[in-house]
Amino acid sequence: MNTTIIGYPRIGNLRELKFASEMYFRGEITAADLEKTAREIRSYNLELQKKSGLDLIPSNDFSFYDGVLDTAFLLNAVPGRYTSLGLSKLDTYFAAARGYQGEKGDVKALAMKKWYNTNYHYMVPEIDDSTEIKLVGTKPFELFAEALESGVRTKPVIIGAYTFLKLARYKGNKKAADFISQTAAAYSEILKKLCGLGAEWVQFDEPSLVMDMSSEDTELFKALYEKILSDKGGVKVIAQTYFGDVRDCYNELCGLGFDGIGLDFTEGKKSLELVKKNGFPSGKALFAGVVNGKNIWRNNYATSLLTLTELAKHTEDIVINTSCSLLHVPCTLANETKLEERCKKHFAYAEEKLTELEELKRITASQCPAETEEYRRNLALHSEPRTGGNEVVRAKVASLTDKDFVRLPAFAEREKIQKARFNLPLFPTTTIGSFPQTAEVKSARKSNRRGALSNSDYEFFIEKKIAECIALQENIGLDVLVHGEFERNDMVEYFGECLDGYIFTEKAWVQSYGTRCVKPPVIWGDISRARPMTVKWSVYAQSLTDKPVKGMLTGPVTILNWSFPREDITLKESALQIALAIREEVLDLEANGISIIQVDEAALREKLPLRRSDWREDYLDWAIPAFRYVHSGVKAETQIHTHMCYSEFADIIKDIDDMDADVITFEASRSDLTILDVLKENNFRTEVGPGVYDIHSPRVPSKEEIKSAISKMRERIPAEKLWINPDCGLKTRGNEETVPSLTNLVEAAKEARNENC
Repeated sequence: MNTTIIGYPRIGNLRELKFASEMYFRGEITAADLEKTAREIRSYNLELQKKSGLDLIPSNDFSFYDGVLDTAFLLNAVPGRYTSLGLSKLDTYFAAARGYQGEKGDVKALAMKKWYNTNYHYMVPEIDDSTEIKLVGTKPFELFAEALESGVRTKPVIIGAYTFLKLARYKGNKKAADFISQTAAAYSEILKKLCGLGAEWVQFDEPSLVMDMSSEDTELFKALYEKILSDKGGVKVIAQTYFGDVRDCYNELCGLGFDGIGLDFTEGKKSLELVKKNGFPSGKALFAGVVNGKNIWRNNYATSLLTLTELAKHTEDIVINTSCSLLHVPCTLANETKLEERCKKHFAYAEEKLTELEELKRITASQCPAETEEYRRNLALHSEPRTGGNEVVRAKVASLTDKDFVRLPAFAEREKIQKARFNLPLFPTTTIGSFPQTAEVKSARKSNRRGALSNSDYEFFIEKKIAECIALQENIGLDVLVHGEFERNDMVEYFGECLDGYIFTEKAWVQSYGTRCVKPPVIWGDISRARPMTVKWSVYAQSLTDKPVKGMLTGPVTILNWSFPREDITLKESALQIALAIREEVLDLEANGISIIQVDEAALREKLPLRRSDWREDYLDWAIPAFRYVHSGVKAETQIHTHMCYSEFADIIKDIDDMDADVITFEASRSDLTILDVLKENNFRTEVGPGVYDIHSPRVPSKEEIKSAISKMRERIPAEKLWINPDCGLKTRGNEETVPSLTNLVEAAKEARNENC
């Protein structure tokens, strides 16, 4: 059996691409310097995969920002507001990704959404009635040629035609079906060009095939690929799926002229069943995703071997593959110098997964797989008991009853009590939580971790920053304040450090979007609260002002979803364990005088199963109660907020209302406030703050722009239920952007109040 991967991380082992890109944005290096860094990363990745023994090495999995955005630029699907700026090709690309505000114009970035059920974000292509989809870009061809110069004939990877059209946002009367001919012609041209360059395999990524598909979707998919594959020349084409199974289109997929079909046998609940029931077409290669591309635990060779053995009964041509791109795991364990070996030996990052693929290849080639050294070593590893059990926590979870998830009194009565207690003005203003993590803040944290800055001096520094933040917010005129979160490295890792059951990595960075990388902590054992996590700083901040200061927490579902989870217990069990700990913190904050507590569930939608039939039992029936349990014990006069971002919320909006929070803030600015119609249609009872400006862009929104957003909100949301806030935390922005943006926000809210009166 040959081996391949779907894609490899592009950030560099030490986030070289992030730092080079940010230097370019600041004007500190040239485009040539940025491209030099990118080429070095690609060259390193290519050589690493070549040395690992990988048989089919991908190219074009590299991106300066996002692969879907790359595809839009490849296919001429770029709105005129960006191309008309007159910027360089690279700067036009970054304008679409980040927005642009300068001498050549002022444009917002494209919308950004979560990539299926991951914490990666993609840029949403825009297609209007005047869009002409055609091949105009050169990136896949250049990167294939670049690798060929190094002696490697790669497998170019491109977002598939069906997935591209399904992910796009249509801004006119035309829909996806109206672009079949143009799109098919463009993809056919891609194949011909790659064939002419010497490509033997081309991979079209089609993750949208694992979603619920209507008959119209199936016809769209078939119509596209009947045209694309009718004249593909001598190149072989793979339809690569991931994040689930293709139960709605398996036979149609097998019946098209693909030379290889990639199926996910990790998350694909029915993938093996589909092959066993329907067989697999002869003459095609089955790319079997048995190595988990989304989690860091070592592959269980016994499990993978069982799957591969069963598949071998149905086809002779199997390529051992990852379940999805390795974009979703860190680069290499080589930089983890502080992890204990007892833990480290259980982990496999991207580089180690290459080794796993090679070992699985050797095992399957053996006449006695179970007797190979690799198999026996792996079996021994998975037979080892792991420490970290906590019977008290398990007993608490097991004893929970329905009444533990219900907060009393009911929402309507609480709302009246809270209105009287806080006496906030119409359209109260606030932020989501974090304030800019400046170089000064990061330096102080780093010095403290290294021992160069004492704990007492570090705490004095944090107190100083909190005091400055409170004074700044009062000066700007915000109504509900935050302490700024200067003590936090990350909204999940920080809490994990205060919880027993977590372990932490040193350099396990994973791309979230663009230059934003996160370092997810690892859930090793049962979770419990080791100590108060936020009380000290929240109480200190509240002592500095008469205005309410929000206690800021991350919710149990988001903590779970933004960690590398255990595989030996259910996600439900892990979520409820974390909920126990966060509930203790909520009650502690309340007991110490914090009257507004925000429990962020930014990632609530993220792990929602991709198929609607799995939503309730597999996720919502425990995710929503986990959040409710966190706040079910607080008093009526304590106001509970939550926040969610960069996901589709329309289809679960009633479940979100059922979270029983008092106020919910949403990301809404990049999606042009489209969530407002959903809230209105569903009679959303919770007070709501749709974000009025995009914090992931360096743009400073004008007062008029924010007033326009407020005006749209007032048309759909009762004025007494509307809050005014940015769309997310301000951690990644600078003070030079934050202060004028918030000033404009407050002024816009004040004028809206006056107009309402």
